[in-house]
Amino acid sequence: MTHRERLLAVLDSRPYDRLPIVHFGFLDRTLYRWRDEGHLSDEEVRGALHGDGSAGEQAVAEKLGFDFNYHTIFGVNHRLSPGFEPKLIETLPDGKRKVLSGNGAIMLQTDDNQSIPAEVDHLLRDRASWEELFLPKLQWYPERVLHGGLQSPAGSWRFDQGGIAYLADPNREWHCLLHCGSLYGALRDYLGVTGLCYLAVDDEPLLDEMIEVNADLCYRGVELALEAGGVFDMAHFWEDICFKNGPLVNPRLFAAKLGPHYRRITELLARHGIDLVSLDCDGLIDLLLPIWLENGVNVMFPIEVGTWGSSYGPWREQYGPSLRGVGGTNKKVFAQDYAAVDAEVERLKALVELGGYLPCPDHRLPHDNKWENVQYYCQRLREAV
Repeated sequence: MTHRERLLAVLDSRPYDRLPIVHFGFLDRTLYRWRDEGHLSDEEVRGALHGDGSAGEQAVAEKLGFDFNYHTIFGVNHRLSPGFEPKLIETLPDGKRKVLSGNGAIMLQTDDNQSIPAEVDHLLRDRASWEELFLPKLQWYPERVLHGGLQSPAGSWRFDQGGIAYLADPNREWHCLLHCGSLYGALRDYLGVTGLCYLAVDDEPLLDEMIEVNADLCYRGVELALEAGGVFDMAHFWEDICFKNGPLVNPRLFAAKLGPHYRRITELLARHGIDLVSLDCDGLIDLLLPIWLENGVNVMFPIEVGTWGSSYGPWREQYGPSLRGVGGTNKKVFAQDYAAVDAEVERLKALVELGGYLPCPDHRLPHDNKWENVQYYCQRLREAV
């Protein structure tokens, strides 16, 4: 079987010859540490920095024992086009900088920041700023798809450079997820969490318009990508609209206003034979999960074992085999010892046996992960299942 066939067989609960060993990338800092320890060359690090699913990243993954990066997607531009020109707005006395991002957010940056910078303001505040600054950047045009691209171990592909030949090949070795955009997370990026919450009360018609414009852009991108001849194995949304205590949006609002748009897109996908629809949302997603599942989104990724201990097991028990999962490997064990890795593999083995589940470290591997522990994990997981 090819890696692509294995992935689809696992998620469909069909027989497979062996479990694929997958990952979700590496932090830059982790790659540099492994280089300094002698595990990687400068050239290998530069190659791995080319992005998810790239040939350079694949070379590092295989050296560790992984088969491939699950997050190998064909990118469609569903966002602001063009984005705002990033610029420095102000340098504060303590050295922090207020910087305008491409999303129109004012970010607070520092030289040593290792996380997502804080957002302190946004250009999008009301109908006037929406119509003047944002709406013109959210217009549909076919190049949003035709200039899209895919990084894969077989090469970098774009529709406008012959990539359609690769994407249209039903016998290719590597899987490809069609990116369907973000129905709510993108708006959160433009407005901020607080601004988006207030808008639902202060100007609901404006919120409805923003949702409609954004969702229609996502739909039309998916529609053209499918009509252009691409053969996609799965579809994929990004949201990131939860945190450690739950959703950043009222679930009732989400179901009423976003559910129909998910359904419209997943029904389009189903008409083209795509019935596996993956979604990337960080945080505690339990209150939104049934809304996604009811509207055709059936693969949760990642499954954050983190501080609140999310697991595929309880979800599978509650929702049955229609729910699939990718993720849920506790990366903390890679900073410990072989015994910790062994215990984690045994925990994962029981989840794999439920069906429809593929273990994967959630997010990028952090800098404290030991090279030899990651290699050992790949070896043990391959042996165990």
